[in-house]
Amino acid sequence: MTDRAPGFATLAIHAGAQPDPTTGARATPIYQTTSFVFNDADHAASLFGLQAFGNIYTRIGNPTNAVLEERVAALEGGTAALAVASGHAAQVVALQQLLSPGDEFIAARKLYGGSINQFTHSFKSFGWNVVWADTDDVASFEAAVSPRTKAVFIESLANPGGSVTDIEAIAQVARKAGVPLIVDNTLASPYLIRPIDHGADIVLHSLTKFLGGHGNSIGGVIVDAGTFDWAGSGDKYPMLTQPRPEYHGIRLHETFGNFAFAIACRVLGLRDLGPALSPFNAFMILTGIETLPLRMQKHCDNAKAVAEYLNKHPAVASVSYAGLPEDKYHALARKYAPKGAGAVFTFSLKGGYDAGVKLVSNLKLFSHLANVGDTRSLVIHPASTTHSQLDDAAKIKAGAGPDIVRISVGIEDKEDLIADLEQALGA
Repeated sequence: MTDRAPGFATLAIHAGAQPDPTTGARATPIYQTTSFVFNDADHAASLFGLQAFGNIYTRIGNPTNAVLEERVAALEGGTAALAVASGHAAQVVALQQLLSPGDEFIAARKLYGGSINQFTHSFKSFGWNVVWADTDDVASFEAAVSPRTKAVFIESLANPGGSVTDIEAIAQVARKAGVPLIVDNTLASPYLIRPIDHGADIVLHSLTKFLGGHGNSIGGVIVDAGTFDWAGSGDKYPMLTQPRPEYHGIRLHETFGNFAFAIACRVLGLRDLGPALSPFNAFMILTGIETLPLRMQKHCDNAKAVAEYLNKHPAVASVSYAGLPEDKYHALARKYAPKGAGAVFTFSLKGGYDAGVKLVSNLKLFSHLANVGDTRSLVIHPASTTHSQLDDAAKIKAGAGPDIVRISVGIEDKEDLIADLEQALGA
């Protein structure tokens, strides 16, 4: 090996992985086991006391999952990562380390509908309160800060419209407030945007989407940037700074330094909440990541071609895709995602709600389902599905108005995708 820092494609294939020391297997084995044998009593005690790293029980860690964690951390430029069962699980585990009952976090209004539902309703049972802000108005984030604020949460490319968030500007707000910035980077993937490079302290993914890429495995991941000053936060984050009685009184930020948050998520969150990722799913997602740079570029190239076609179609009222020069987010896309504006975007139909429902029913090559980031092209009408729990005003604020259709453009031949849209719009 040379001293050259490996490029993105090299990391996507090799980061975290070595030939299996026992068998010589080149692909990462699936360690389909619940638990691991200790060397002796002292070894067991050191593992349980966090005095040594190693495997105990797959709910807490697994060698297959460890390769996935190291690879995603390398791609995102973080210090460490934790893989969990889903993107939603990643949000729960990450926020559990930061919030106590009565605490608040600020979240962007433009979010995946499932996240809006989770934040608005499910988190109430934990006593966690969400305060909404508008990514188009950075001042709204600053205005939302209160003494109870413990985090800021945004998406790099917002679901469903693919709008681009000014990460650096919102990072400045979070830094001024003394709280970590959490960025859901699912729609961009680190191939397009690395939020840590722009001020993010924590990065989350639904591994189900572009990282896995094939619609066959659910997973989530938490990436610790290693940038937040837990020591300087006083007692604001007791999970990180106070002695942990479960581990003989150690303070995680003192013991683990710039990867303390990832450790906290593992030994406090994953250990007790239990949303462990299956080693088989970790293997499938690892395999998907190997082709991430190839797929993402094809996704973006296809999406731009489809957006340009729809933008000229007489049945289409508007197209929201940051890759179009006239789009309001185009300048931000050129700044944050110069390789492409992503593969997920929305467009509105002149026929409104009924036209949207009709379109998704008439498409043949596009699959009508609730997912994004697949090799296959996907379509959904958010107002009747993913965002149906919101009233019309909230749907519009979230970028999912009644006339909106969301597509996730796959890696098929773009001509075939355009032909499918042509027949469906003319039906």
